[in-house]
Amino acid sequence: MTQAAIFPTVTFDEFIAWYPENSENRYELHRGLVVEMPKPKGKHSEIAGFLAYKINVAIENQGLKCFVPKECVVRSVSAESGYEPDIIVLDRQEVSKEPRWETESIITMGSSVRLIVEVVSTNWRVDYMTKAADYEEMGISEYWIIDYLGLGGRRFIGNPKQPTISVYQLIDGEYQISQFQGDDLIESPAFPELNLTAKQIFAGG
Repeated sequence: MTQAAIFPTVTFDEFIAWYPENSENRYELHRGLVVEMPKPKGKHSEIAGFLAYKINVAIENQGLKCFVPKECVVRSVSAESGYEPDIIVLDRQEVSKEPRWETESIITMGSSVRLIVEVVSTNWRVDYMTKAADYEEMGISEYWIIDYLGLGGRRFIGNPKQPTISVYQLIDGEYQISQFQGDDLIESPAFPELNLTAKQIFAGG
């Protein structure tokens, strides 16, 4: 997925005010730069759709008070960045405390988020480096990176590269990482009953 800065540095609020409705593309704010993020297609879209469905089933089966919104923007602590995750699971009780949720679908508090999932495309550095750091700083308890093509740097997924799911769990304010490949069963603190292997997720079901 290619990225291109749209125009010079803007604030988060300027980004939100500018954000075009009904656009063919998605946009994110990366350190003050508006970046075009083409909507997921093909396998990327298939994986995100499959996992979102499975998470919704788990929410219902476990009777959890959370939900998967169609879209929202996550504002970094610095307010220099705003991300639109592939999948985000929000806590109903906590999100009610968000000052900008009802009017703008903006998330500002890590406590509102049960899980964020990003499906890797060519912009893998943003997922592994920038977003991981910002989500950790926000206090988001669980973050998945689904690298179904094995695109990430070797320092992140090993050598030789292969498709990998990295699960980041916040422990004492820092992310601890567990990785899953092939027939490994995903271990998710937020959704322990998902019962999915990495291979099943990579295949989109």
